[in-house]
Amino acid sequence: MTAPEMLAAAGDNLPYGFLGAALGAGLAVVGAGLGIGKIGSSANEGIARQPEAAADIRGGSIILCALIEGVALFAVVVTLLIALKT
Repeated sequence: MTAPEMLAAAGDNLPYGFLGAALGAGLAVVGAGLGIGKIGSSANEGIARQPEAAADIRGGSIILCALIEGVALFAVVVTLLIALKT
C-alpha cells in the first residue's frame, strides 16, 4: 500500500506517526539552520577581531557545519523511516 493510498484510507484519522515524523523533520531542519547561523555569526565576529586567524577559524567553521548537516540529515532519514513504517 502506497502512502497516498494510506492517507486516503485513513480519512480524517491520520496515524500519529505521520505527525511525529513531520514535527521531527521540521525540528531537525530548524535546529540545523539555527546552529549553522550561530557558527557563521561567531566565525565572522572572530575573523573581524583577529584577521590573522581567518584560515583557522574558517576551517573549523566548515567542519562544524558539515557535522551539523550530517546530524540533520540523519534526523530527517529517521523521521522518514518512521513515516514509512506507519
